[in-house]
Amino acid sequence: MIKFDKVQKKYPNGYVGLKDIDLEIEQGEFVAIIGLSGAGKSTLIRCINRMHDITDGSLMVNGTDVKNIKGKEVREFRKTIGMIFQSFNLITRATVLKNVLISAVPELSWWRRILGVFPEEAKITALESLDNVGILDKAYIRVDQLSGGQQQRVALARTLAKKPEVILADEPVAALDPVTAKVVMDDFKRINKDLNISVLINIHHVDLALEYADRVIGIRKGEIVYDGPSEKVTQEVLDEIYLKDEQEGN
Repeated sequence: MIKFDKVQKKYPNGYVGLKDIDLEIEQGEFVAIIGLSGAGKSTLIRCINRMHDITDGSLMVNGTDVKNIKGKEVREFRKTIGMIFQSFNLITRATVLKNVLISAVPELSWWRRILGVFPEEAKITALESLDNVGILDKAYIRVDQLSGGQQQRVALARTLAKKPEVILADEPVAALDPVTAKVVMDDFKRINKDLNISVLINIHHVDLALEYADRVIGIRKGEIVYDGPSEKVTQEVLDEIYLKDEQEGN
């Protein structure tokens, strides 16, 4: 479970990214977070894995008090949380398999790190992860020879190889064409259901959020203005999330 209790995030320049967030997310939920740019979507998910520190309140992730962990505790904590970015964050000159194997590097002994020698178990896990997202046949191809959609699936496979309990995705389909975006979203949905992994996606495409997510969270100016089933998102709800800010010139 992920639980926000009166969480606030204030940046050094005084900008308030999150205001008194109260939120609970159960294991296995598929949640889409929607709102205008700057509304606090990325801030919300990046607080979950401590990419951003919260300023006030309490944030618990599967029994861990995120605010109070330090040093090695943060690294251990992040092993259970996968993160997918819009820009893929891959080594484009390396093979697909090598990119997925990178997830195993923190667990390697010093000599394996130096020599780049991975245990057979890590290779099997990496290949299984590639199979899970339908690109096992690309394992020995260089990443820079893949399409954008295939690269994002490599990033997802790399995350799966960590065997996470939670996957956070920050605009994972923003750079993809509509057809490819649906293919990637299909992968997220299948992984969520088959492996019972919690998936939280920050997404601009409202149509995809409503189609794939079980639950939608709408954020405006750092505050949650909607939290409920995707099928209950009406035009009035979308107006509350989006149009009011536009009318105010934001």
